[in-house]
Amino acid sequence: KQPQSEIGTRLCRSGLLAAEHSNESKSLSDEENLKLFGKCNNPNGHGHNYKVVVTVRGEIDPTSGMVINLTDLKAYMQEAIMEPLDHKNLDKDVPYFADVVSTTENVAVYIWENLQKRLPAGALYKVKVYETDQNIVVYKGEETTSE
Repeated sequence: KQPQSEIGTRLCRSGLLAAEHSNESKSLSDEENLKLFGKCNNPNGHGHNYKVVVTVRGEIDPTSGMVINLTDLKAYMQEAIMEPLDHKNLDKDVPYFADVVSTTENVAVYIWENLQKRLPAGALYKVKVYETDQNIVVYKGEETTSE
């Protein structure tokens, strides 16, 4: 029997969002933050044009020929990603990041959690966030394996 993660077809949809942030951990001193995050700890913040790729999985519906209706996926991504994050200061405008450092890793987790609430159970497979062409984070949720 195949593991659940190997079942079905994958469908990806991408989107672009612009957001500002400053990497800073409240549990570190100003000096420690500067040493850890370097120029990304600019107190005035800095911006990124993030590319987000969402991958869903599932069986192809024999009637529609689709894993998920792209119109629905686009709407879910609009609600879960674009509305709360696009053209926002992550640290000041998004309550999630009040106590969570707004690294790209945590942005990917935030997107995953927001999408997970909207998509059919088990449909979300992967969230990939490109901070830059060189810095890319892939998050697949809390992966579990059955013994």
